[in-house]
Amino acid sequence: MRTFSALVVALLVVTGCSTPAPEEQTPPGMAPRGTQMTTAKPTRQDLTNKVSLSGKVTINPTFGLVSPVAGQVRYLDVKAPDKTPVKPTKVANVFAAGRPTSVEIPAGAIFSGRLADDKANVQAGQPIVSAKHVGYGIVAEIKGEQAYQLSDTLSSVQAQIKNGPGPFPCAVLGTIAALPAGTIPEPPPPVENPAPPSGSSAPPAPPTIGGPQQEKKKQEPSEPTGMRLVCTAPTDVKLINGAESTIEVITEKATNVLVLPVEAVAGGQGKGKVDVMGTGGERVTKDVVLGLTDGKVVQIKSGLTGDETVAVPGPNLPPAPQDAQGGPGK
Repeated sequence: MRTFSALVVALLVVTGCSTPAPEEQTPPGMAPRGTQMTTAKPTRQDLTNKVSLSGKVTINPTFGLVSPVAGQVRYLDVKAPDKTPVKPTKVANVFAAGRPTSVEIPAGAIFSGRLADDKANVQAGQPIVSAKHVGYGIVAEIKGEQAYQLSDTLSSVQAQIKNGPGPFPCAVLGTIAALPAGTIPEPPPPVENPAPPSGSSAPPAPPTIGGPQQEKKKQEPSEPTGMRLVCTAPTDVKLINGAESTIEVITEKATNVLVLPVEAVAGGQGKGKVDVMGTGGERVTKDVVLGLTDGKVVQIKSGLTGDETVAVPGPNLPPAPQDAQGGPGK
């Protein structure tokens, strides 16, 4: 009994002397305790922005040509060729301020359709003509999120055939855009020679050569396409229809630019934030302007001098505000 009483007293003493530990507070500007964090300093290097696409070898691929200026498009009547053109084919003029700018299909391709109404007002860069390349080409379908990465001038395009030749330069045809169905107007009906007036002694006119009895070669308009890149290989590269390929597109290059690891930067589309480390270990979030990225580092166009030390990972962007019902802020 005495042993049991002593044990109870000892427990009460221990319990009475114990006080709950106060909740730990994270100092303002410091990372929460336990956060795995390193630091990095900006460096300088050459940077190349690349986009990789999956493609296939295709026979007679369709591509689009755009209006060179904003203005009114006026199409020409284009006859179906009897053989593959060896010279460019003029298919339209775009009039701006009364001055025409011609639109030509390159040699080795044939006219495949109008993509706008005749005499319609069009914007510069708008696809207005479809054409069909005669022979092999490489076609890569483009996803929506890649569209604006590829919409500007392409510095270089390389292709590699799976288990085949490559890499080799691939010449881009036309524009990178989804195309509507092309239209080709019907040719006017042939003019028949009128019969001589009754009572006339004039002999009947000879039949017109190439009249209704002779069928003209009919042009087939192009079908609609998704967003795609079409390019052609050098003539000494052997291609097989349907063979899979990889296309690497270099969209832009920069020399000796300031870069940070992508993990150190939050944001995108040209705007970002980084956490600069203070002398006391505090983090100060700064806005930066972003440029090219190769997936490992990202260009810092402005916002840093290059002497800073930044935290890795970068800052967490604040969540979207919530309304009273718990939905997105209004």
